[in-house]
Amino acid sequence: AGLSTQPIWRKLWDDVMKTRPPNSENITCWRKKFLETFFSNVLHGVLDVSSDWRLNDHHFSPLLHSSPHVSQLTLCNMLQGAVELTAEHNQKVLENLAGSLQILKFQHLLSSDQSIRRSLVLLLHRLIHHGSVSQVSMYSWPVPDTVLLVLILSMSAGFWRSGSALVYHSSPCGLCREEKDKAQSQESAEERAERGRCDEREQSDGENQKGSPRAPEETDARLNSVLSRPRSPPLRNQACEEASSKVPCDYTSIQGGSSCCVSDQLSCHPVLRKTRRRLKSAVGKKRRCLRRSRGLHADPEDLYDFVFTVAREDNAGLLDTNSATEGENPENWTSSSRGSLCTGHAVCKKRGGSAGIFSLKAAHRFRSVSTLELFSIPLTGETCRTLCNLLSSWVSLENLVLSYNGLGANIFCILSGLRALSRHPDCHLRVLRVSDVFSHVPCIELVHCMLSTVPQLHTLSVSFDLKNQLEGNRPEGNPSCSEAEIPESRLEQLEIRFPREPLHTAFLLPVLKASKSLQQLSLDSAMLPCSQELGLLLEVLKECNPHLKKLSFHDVNLAEHQKEVLLLLQDPVLQEITFSFCRLFESSTTEFLSEIINTVKRNTSLKSLKLPGNRLGNHRLVALADIFSEDSSSSLCQLDVSSNCIKPDGLLEFTKKLEGHIQQRGGQIQFTHLRLFQNWLDQDAETAQEALRRLKAVCSVVNDSWDSSQAFADYISVM
Repeated sequence: AGLSTQPIWRKLWDDVMKTRPPNSENITCWRKKFLETFFSNVLHGVLDVSSDWRLNDHHFSPLLHSSPHVSQLTLCNMLQGAVELTAEHNQKVLENLAGSLQILKFQHLLSSDQSIRRSLVLLLHRLIHHGSVSQVSMYSWPVPDTVLLVLILSMSAGFWRSGSALVYHSSPCGLCREEKDKAQSQESAEERAERGRCDEREQSDGENQKGSPRAPEETDARLNSVLSRPRSPPLRNQACEEASSKVPCDYTSIQGGSSCCVSDQLSCHPVLRKTRRRLKSAVGKKRRCLRRSRGLHADPEDLYDFVFTVAREDNAGLLDTNSATEGENPENWTSSSRGSLCTGHAVCKKRGGSAGIFSLKAAHRFRSVSTLELFSIPLTGETCRTLCNLLSSWVSLENLVLSYNGLGANIFCILSGLRALSRHPDCHLRVLRVSDVFSHVPCIELVHCMLSTVPQLHTLSVSFDLKNQLEGNRPEGNPSCSEAEIPESRLEQLEIRFPREPLHTAFLLPVLKASKSLQQLSLDSAMLPCSQELGLLLEVLKECNPHLKKLSFHDVNLAEHQKEVLLLLQDPVLQEITFSFCRLFESSTTEFLSEIINTVKRNTSLKSLKLPGNRLGNHRLVALADIFSEDSSSSLCQLDVSSNCIKPDGLLEFTKKLEGHIQQRGGQIQFTHLRLFQNWLDQDAETAQEALRRLKAVCSVVNDSWDSSQAFADYISVM
C-alpha cells in the first residue's frame, strides 16, 4: 500500500510493446496507457499474443481482461475491429466497453460492404445508445462513403430506425426488448387502472340515474359547452412551434425522456406512446366512458387536451408525406424530403430540394453523444443537408468541430440546423469550431452570423487559410450576415484566424458589444488597414469587455504600433498577453525594449507574457531578466521566448543575471515557467546544458532538441 506501480507498467510497455510511446513525458498513468494500447494492438492484429510467454495462456483473454480499462478506441480502414468486437465470442468484451469507453474515433476509413455495416450498426447501438460513449471523432477520409458516413452521423445523433432498413438482425436488441417489455407492462397496468376507473364510474352512473335521472338533452348540452368553450391552445414548445413548418417534431428528448412537443404528437408522450390500433382502441374506450358518465364532473381541461391531441395524431401522417421511402439499405436515410430544415437555403434550392434524414416518425430516438468532430472529411451538399437535419434536434450536443471539410456555401446549411437547435429549450451546444482552406464570406461576417445563430455559445473558433478565389461570391438568398442583430451572448472565448484579411474594428464591434462575458480573445493573421485601427480595438475592448483576461495576437504586424503595445502591457485586468510572430522589434529602438521592461515591472496583474518569434536575440533576452529585479512589483509567472534566435551563451548570461536578481530579493520570486522551443541551443551543447541546469534550479524549463542548421536550410530552400 502506498507504493506506485508506474515503473512496473512502464517496464511492461518496453517488454511487450517494444516501441517508444509518443509524448511519453506527458503520460500520467502508465497502467491506463499500457492497457488501452494493448487492447487496440490485439484488436487490430498488431500485437501477437503468442510471442510473449506471459500472455500465451489459454486461460487468458487479452481483450476481455483489458477492455474495462479502455476509455478511447480508434477504428481504422475496413472496420475489422468492429467486426471482431460484435462477434459472438466477444459479447462480454462489448459489454465491458459499453461501460468504460468514452471516446470513439474513426480514421482512414474505406468503403464497406453490407456485412461490415451490419457489424458497425450493432457496435454503435451498443456503445452509444446503450453505452457511455460521449465523443465521436472522424479523421482523414478524403473520399468518404456517403452511406457509411451518414450511418455514423445518424447513430451518433441517437437515431435508429426499428424497421427492416436498420435492424440487420432477426431479433431486436436485448436491451431494447427489455425496455419495450417494461414500457408495455407499464402501459398495461395503466390500461387496467383506467378500465377499473371506467367501471367504477359506470356503476356510480347507474346508481345516480336510479336516484335522480337527468335528461339526455341536458347532458349533451353540458358536453358541447365544454368542447366549444373558447380557450388558449394546448401547451406547445416554442422552439418546435417556430420550426413546425420545417421539421417534424415527433422525437423524444434525449435527457429524461420528456417530449419536445407534448401536445403535437401523442406518440411523444411517455405514457400514451402506443400503436395506431391501440390509440383508436383507447379513443373508443374514452368515448364510451364519457357517454356512460354523462352528467358527472369530468375535467374539461383533460377532455379538451385528449380530444384535440387525438385529432392531431390522426393528421400527423401529413408530416411524413415526403419522408424517405423504406428500404433495405441505409442509403434511404438520405432520401429527399421536402419538409427538411434547410429547404429555404438558396444553395439547396439550386440542387433540387434538401436531402433530409430519414423520417423522424419512423425512427427511435436513443441516447446521443455530446461531442462530434470531423477532421479532413469533405462534406457534399447532400451530406451537409443531412447533418443540418440531425443538428436541428441534437439537444445533447455540447461540442461541434468541423475542420477542413470543404464546406464553402454549405456553411449556411449547417448554420440553419444550428439555428433550429438553439431555439430548443434543452440545447446544450457550447463550443463551435470551424476551420477550412477557403473562406466563403469574410471572417468577421461569419463570426457575426454564428453568434447571432447560437448566442448560447461559450467558445467560438473560426479559422481559414485563404480567401475565396472568387471575390464577392455570395450565395443567393443569403444577405450579409452582419445585418442580423446579435442578442446578448454568453461567449467567453473567441478565436479568429483571418485569411490575410484586414481587421475592421467597426465590423467586430457588434460581436464584442454582445459578448459582455468575453474572457479570451485571439486574433491570428489579421492585417491592420491603418495605424488607428489597433487603438480603436483597444478602446472597444476596454469599454465593452471588462472581464477580458487573455489577449493573443499571432502573425499580426505590430512593428509600427509600439504605443498600443505598451498600453496593452499596462492593462490592469489582462492576465495573459501573447505577441506571437508580431515583428515587435523589427523597427524599434533600445528605448522601446526598456519601456516594455519598465511597464511589465509595474504591472501587478500580468501573469503570463508570451513573445515567441519576435527575434529577441541574446541581448534582448538578457535585458528581459530585469523584469525580476529588486525594485519590480511584477507578478509574472510565465515567460515564453521560443523561436527567438537565442544562443547558448546568451541563455547562460540571462540565467546568471536572473540568479543575481533572485539573490537580491532573498529568493522571493514568482517566476515559475520558461519556454525555449526552437532556439539555437544546439550550437554549443556544453554551454546550453550548463545554462539549462542552472535555470531548472530556479523555474520549470520547457525546451526541445531542435536542429537549427536544418531549420535554416529549410528556410533558405523556400525563399
